[in-house]
Amino acid sequence: MKQIIIINGSGGVGKDTFVEYCTKYIRVLNISSVDKVKQAATILTGWNGEKDEKSRKLLSDLKEIGINYNDAPLQYICSMVEEFQQSENELMFIHIREGKEIEKCKNTIQAKTLLVTNKNVLTIVSNHSDKEVEEYTYDYHIANDGTLEELENVAKEFIEKLRKDYSKN
Repeated sequence: MKQIIIINGSGGVGKDTFVEYCTKYIRVLNISSVDKVKQAATILTGWNGEKDEKSRKLLSDLKEIGINYNDAPLQYICSMVEEFQQSENELMFIHIREGKEIEKCKNTIQAKTLLVTNKNVLTIVSNHSDKEVEEYTYDYHIANDGTLEELENVAKEFIEKLRKDYSKN
């Protein structure tokens, strides 16, 4: 089974924790459309990995520059998909925030989409990338409103569903 899921959700809702739990049940490659943007931010501005509102806006703005210049984030994703196809990994998660970029990536690499929400976490609206998170229609939705144990069970069920759906095709 080789499947690609574009994952999204506002900051702090538990996307990385969900992916971590999935790794208990399947071999996973986990990347973000801003991996290279973060490297550029470190080099250009001295950004040190902070996840505050100012930093989120910086990353969003830098990503937009890369998209407009040469579609660098999608180029990076496509190169990582090639690596994934040659690897032992069975599932690839790609973190993307913007609906337009999700759709472009989904069509380019034939991926499914997943939204993770958490009613206990405020939606970030300091930049256009985070503002758009819930404006897209996703294939799957995970509500992370409970305990970590419940989220791990949801991850296990999600992997089982993916395997079942894959075997049908």
